[in-house]
Amino acid sequence: MLGPLMIGIEGLELLGEERRRLQHPAVGGVLLFARNFETPAQLLALTRSIKALRQPPLLIAVDQEGGRVQRFRSGLTVLPATGVIGRAAAAAPALARNTARAAGWVMAAELRALGVDFSFAPVLDLDRGVSRVIGDRAFGSDPATVAALGLAWQRGVRAAGSICIGKHFPGHGGTAPDSHQQRVVDKRALADLVHQDLLPFRRLIDNGLAGVMMAHVSFPAVDPRPAGFASAWTGYLRRSLGFQGAIFSDDLEMAAAATEGDLAQRADRALAAGCDMVLYGNAGRRIDPFLDRWVTPDPLTALRLARLHGRGGSGLDTLHASNDYRQARALLDAL
Repeated sequence: MLGPLMIGIEGLELLGEERRRLQHPAVGGVLLFARNFETPAQLLALTRSIKALRQPPLLIAVDQEGGRVQRFRSGLTVLPATGVIGRAAAAAPALARNTARAAGWVMAAELRALGVDFSFAPVLDLDRGVSRVIGDRAFGSDPATVAALGLAWQRGVRAAGSICIGKHFPGHGGTAPDSHQQRVVDKRALADLVHQDLLPFRRLIDNGLAGVMMAHVSFPAVDPRPAGFASAWTGYLRRSLGFQGAIFSDDLEMAAAATEGDLAQRADRALAAGCDMVLYGNAGRRIDPFLDRWVTPDPLTALRLARLHGRGGSGLDTLHASNDYRQARALLDAL
């Protein structure tokens, strides 16, 4: 079974200590960054070496949203920020939906060609014009538009053999601070979120969203803890929204998660609150003393995670030569 930890690695190939760490039963996945990418051929060799370590193979993920958050670039399609697609929706909503589907498909098809299971995307936050970290990572400010473009993106990703992880639940767009750098508090009540920030998540969940990433944002009117550590929010996902997929924490090394204790305590509390998998992007050997705390994965969690493996995927050269790719690129280039 896959364990509940997704961790980062240091460079372009696996170190000996990383091979040992990734074989520990507490680990279930690898989160890749720009530091792990040099060329498509190098990345494919890296993902194959990761997949060869375990059965079932470890999940491999990345943040490949487009715009300013695209970890892999050289030799791949440079994807537009989703906010660019959202702006096009005002004048041409059908074309914007087709473009969102094309962007999701190209992103996922290229990742599958290189052995990556999924991207943490799409961003389903609303761009309310105040959040420094969200901005044009969001499709826009209108909940119905974000939901429609998110659904189109999800259709494209599924057609490429991958899955979507919507983020950052229940919403990171309502306050200015960046949770990577400091504590973030949103004072709105649940009733203020239901028909606004929660609408895109609800729409995608109703259409089989495979995963959700929690925000390191505190909503004191619901629970004083950041959402990923609050069973009130994971419970709302499961009971009120009927979500059956996997729940991910955001990276536990972010400053907004520091209120929940040391690295091990943060994982304990996020898992106890209902997260299925927790992320440590840069912890390295600092997590080694704690790994044995999580050696017995919950069977239901393991089942949810097993559903996230990518399917199929042609070689990158074959993909780029295909008619589907050329048509999708034409839509993206038109932006």
